[in-house]
Amino acid sequence: MITATDRDRMTITLDSLRFYAYHGVGAQERVVGNEFEVTVSVEIPPVYTDDLSATVSYADIAAIVGEEMAEPSDLIEHVAVRIRAAIMERLPAVIGGGVTVVKHKPPIPGVQLASASVTLRW
Repeated sequence: MITATDRDRMTITLDSLRFYAYHGVGAQERVVGNEFEVTVSVEIPPVYTDDLSATVSYADIAAIVGEEMAEPSDLIEHVAVRIRAAIMERLPAVIGGGVTVVKHKPPIPGVQLASASVTLRW
């Protein structure tokens, strides 16, 4: 028989969800857009059954991230906070997690940069 402790947790991770979105402080970023990547992990209590209703659906997580990425923000920091808030509000089984938002080729004058990212853990 499998037993759990109060400290047991499972992590579900969706790696590198890709989006074209319109986040940025520059007016041009809101017009032209940019490529973004989001990795999100959620912690849930262990699942000891083969029933989807006992866990969190990957599709539900991806849908939440997609909805938040579609809403423009000046800061990717704010996007990460919104993703966390939406996950915690809509997926009550989630007890912790993390989200990383990556902005590819951010437009910084005089600098060539592959990406900039922010990570929020809770």
